[in-house]
Amino acid sequence: MAQERDVDDTDIPDGPERPIVAFDFDGTLTVRDSYTAFLKWRTPAVKWWLGLLRLIPASVRYLVDHDRGRIKAAATRIYLGGVSRAQLETDARRFAELSRSLLRPDAVIAWKRWRKERVRLIIVTASPDIVVAPFARGLGADDLLGTQLAFDDRDRVTGVFASPNCRADEKVARIRAAYGDLRVRAAYGDTSGDTEMLAMADEPYYRVFTGRP
Repeated sequence: MAQERDVDDTDIPDGPERPIVAFDFDGTLTVRDSYTAFLKWRTPAVKWWLGLLRLIPASVRYLVDHDRGRIKAAATRIYLGGVSRAQLETDARRFAELSRSLLRPDAVIAWKRWRKERVRLIIVTASPDIVVAPFARGLGADDLLGTQLAFDDRDRVTGVFASPNCRADEKVARIRAAYGDLRVRAAYGDTSGDTEMLAMADEPYYRVFTGRP
């Protein structure tokens, strides 16, 4: 994988078709999983630990099928089931305001360097987009592609997903669905769930950020 370097815009075309620079969120722009941190932040301690007990069957199943989407959906049902969209959006904004320390300083520096160039800066994440959205707005992202939660007819969280878990091949599928064959100038990731996205980039950057607040 490439090493992070200064941005050179000599081969970036003018016009509306700006190439993409894609960042994974958890572990790349942040120091840890933001969704787990969000769930723990908004859940009283006793309910948090009781929820972990309820997650044991899903955790055992994960040891067999390694399905991250399934165990994430189970956690969503336990900790967010029945929460209204409006309340969840309010909680996500408050969490982002209080959790800027989640962001890696060296990743933010790289993001801001790209922000000055003629590129389309996007976040592609397996975390629910509704939770990451306030961070994306704060960073000035051009787009956010994430896992989408499902809501019932009363606009409450159901505990299932309205889209596939946005990792691995799904990251590529979401980018292609949104942008077609638009060039991916660079991509940043930190796990095997980013491998396919990195492979589509001219400049793949794997685990280049190590900074901590």
